[in-house]
Amino acid sequence: MSKNSLFIIAVTAFLSLAGCSHNNRYYSIDGTTQGTTFHIVFQTQIASDSSFEAVRDTVNAILQRIDFSVSGYNKESVLTAFNEEGNPNVDKIFLENFLASRKMTEESGGVFDASAAPLFDLWGFGFKNGVEVTQAMIDSVLQFVGMNHFRVDSLKARDGADSILVQRDDSRCKLNFNAIAQGYTSDLIAAKFSEMGMENYLVEVGGEVYAKGVNPKGKMWNVGIDRPVDGNNSPGADIQAVVHIQNQGLVTSGDYRKFYMKDGKKISHSINPKTGYPVEHNLLSATVVAENATIADGYATYLMVLGFDKAKEVVENTAGIEALLIFSDGDSLKVWMSKGMDAISKD
Repeated sequence: MSKNSLFIIAVTAFLSLAGCSHNNRYYSIDGTTQGTTFHIVFQTQIASDSSFEAVRDTVNAILQRIDFSVSGYNKESVLTAFNEEGNPNVDKIFLENFLASRKMTEESGGVFDASAAPLFDLWGFGFKNGVEVTQAMIDSVLQFVGMNHFRVDSLKARDGADSILVQRDDSRCKLNFNAIAQGYTSDLIAAKFSEMGMENYLVEVGGEVYAKGVNPKGKMWNVGIDRPVDGNNSPGADIQAVVHIQNQGLVTSGDYRKFYMKDGKKISHSINPKTGYPVEHNLLSATVVAENATIADGYATYLMVLGFDKAKEVVENTAGIEALLIFSDGDSLKVWMSKGMDAISKD
């Protein structure tokens, strides 16, 4: 995203419950950010134009801060300066994405890895156009992949304040937070909403969701899971399942929208950082529910790299994670749900 990117609120709507007071009104805002869309529904403490405008301005400010921190497409972002210039000075948003990514790398045994940025660039899913990929090229890149190439340092400034630095041991080591940044964005907005005293809201950025409290009907929030078939490029147009969440994050990762065809072969955007190659398996999408959207985002990416059998095993053995996995079985689609997910996907 360039420095001139606009965080456009395309639609503003005012929702009220029939027969309820003015203070039960819900508002919604929609727009574009980070190359995708966002949709937010919320109930302010006091229903008024000024309350709505305060929330709208808060959302825009957060989106701009994130863009100038962890967007690899913004030439003036902290991430761009880090990757291209080696500037180790980072802000809080960058550091929190880095630490969340490093934790996810540890939990996944390296299957989730934000330092796989050179591989995503190589295959054309990162911040650069892809090229004809050879094994030799992959081997040359893999030596610079791994969170062990990075460390966090603290530097005492002249005024006595601590500066946080993220160092790398080689300039060819780079970071890409795309697999976690949108979940983090939803959580950051949600945290601000709670700080503002709001108790009922849903924040969705690029499909990464955090929901708190109840929806305008006074019930848990309903989130549709798209049917993962090629060509289903309109979210909500073809729903496979509906999940009901409350005070939780939900994220779906899949290969039915982010891919390209080469010589009749589908090249997935899910890349295994251990092999350097896009994955080839029958898992089509992974929907994860967790305590927040950052964790759900990381695990959804992790599961998509593993494939169905290993993903199922991870879900069954990981506390705090529920999942709905959709996979192909010949010409048909099949759905597997963890016990907790099964309970929240029924009316």
